[in-house]
Amino acid sequence: MKIVYSEEYLKHRHAGYHPERPERLVSIREALKGVSIWEEHLLTPGAVDLRHLKEVHSEGHIARIREFGVGWMDPDTYHDERTYEIALLASGGAVAAALHTYDKKEPTLALLRPPGHHAGRDYNGGFCYFNNIAVAARALQMERGVKRVAIVDVDVHHGNGTHDIFLSDPTVLYISTHQWGIYPGTGPLEEVGRGDGEGYTVNLPLYSGHGDGTFRMLMDEIILPILREFSPGALLVSLGLDAHYMDPLASLTLSSPAYVELLLKLKEAADDLSEGRISYMLEGGYNLDALAEVFRGLALHLTGRGEEAEYRYSDVSDPGDGGRVKRLKEEHGKYWKI
Repeated sequence: MKIVYSEEYLKHRHAGYHPERPERLVSIREALKGVSIWEEHLLTPGAVDLRHLKEVHSEGHIARIREFGVGWMDPDTYHDERTYEIALLASGGAVAAALHTYDKKEPTLALLRPPGHHAGRDYNGGFCYFNNIAVAARALQMERGVKRVAIVDVDVHHGNGTHDIFLSDPTVLYISTHQWGIYPGTGPLEEVGRGDGEGYTVNLPLYSGHGDGTFRMLMDEIILPILREFSPGALLVSLGLDAHYMDPLASLTLSSPAYVELLLKLKEAADDLSEGRISYMLEGGYNLDALAEVFRGLALHLTGRGEEAEYRYSDVSDPGDGGRVKRLKEEHGKYWKI
C-alpha cells in the first residue's frame, strides 16, 4: 500500500472558518502515524501533466482557475494565491496514485486537497477546482491503455462533475451513492447516461437516515454485481467520509466499521477483477474524528493488521431499507444483471 500525500496540500485555505480545512488531512496523517503507517508508505506527487488535465477540462476552465485571483468563486468555494498551484498538485496526486496502483497492483490512499468531484469540464464548485479522479481515469486510459475504468463515489454529495464528464462514455462506469435533496441537487435515479453511455451512470440516491444496513444491501445487491459485469481494468473510489453519521453537513448514518467494511469489499472486487488495482481518493468528510478513524481502520486492514483496528463509535440503527434498494434495482436492472 502507498499513501499519496504532500504537505503542500495543507497550504490551500478558504477565507475564515471553512469545513474543507487543512486540519482534515492533519487528522488523517496523525492517525496513521499513531499506528506506525506513514513514512515507509509515502509517495509524494508532483503537479499534474497538463496533457492529462486537458483531457477532462477545457482550456478556458483551466485559464479561469489559473487567473482568478483572490476571492470567492461561488458562495462555498474560495480562491487564494496558491489555489491553482495546489489544485494542480491534487490532480497530480490522483494520477500518481492511479498509475502506481496500476503498475504495482497494490492499493493507494490518495489524501488529496482540494477535492475534485464537483468540478466539471467547464465549471467548478463545492470546494472543488479540477476533477482529480476524472483526470486519473483519463490518465489510466492515455498512459496504460486501460479499456474500462470504474469509479465508485461514496461521498454523501453527488459527484456532479464526474457524472457530467463521463455521462456519454461507456468506457468509464460511474456509480454514486449520495443523499438525495442536498447539494448539488443532482444525481436522480432515472439519469443513467446518454447515447453510447446509457446505462453506465448508476445513480443510487438515498434518504436521510440511511446507513449501515442499506449500504450493505446496495454493495451486495447492486454495486458489486455491476462491477463484476463491467469488469474494469482499474477501480477508483471517490472516498468522501461525509456519509458518516458524525458528519456535520448531511444526514446519512454510516458508522466507522461499516465504512471500512464497504471499502474492503471494493478491494476484494478489485482483487478479483483487476489484480488488486484500486485507489481510494479523498473527497469530502468534515468530522475530524470520523476521518481519522475510518482511514486508520482501512490502512490497518490494507497492511495486514486489521485486528488492531478500533472504533469509538457504535453502529447506528439501520437494518436496511429493502424497499428503497428494490426500487434502485428495478431502474438499473434494465441495464445490468442485478
